[in-house]
Amino acid sequence: MPGIKEWLLILLVVLIVFGAGKLRNIGGDLGAAVKSFKEGMRNPKKKVIKKKAKK
Repeated sequence: MPGIKEWLLILLVVLIVFGAGKLRNIGGDLGAAVKSFKEGMRNPKKKVIKKKAKK
């Protein structure tokens, strides 16, 4: 199991590779996906309308 130093090193490498702006977008997309999944689990018979992805 990685310790705190290893996690900081991994975070630094990810930040360098992707950049802060891209990580913010990935985090937002991941949050929206989790929210949509939870909504689908609460109301399985309700149709979920997909939003157009921004590019």
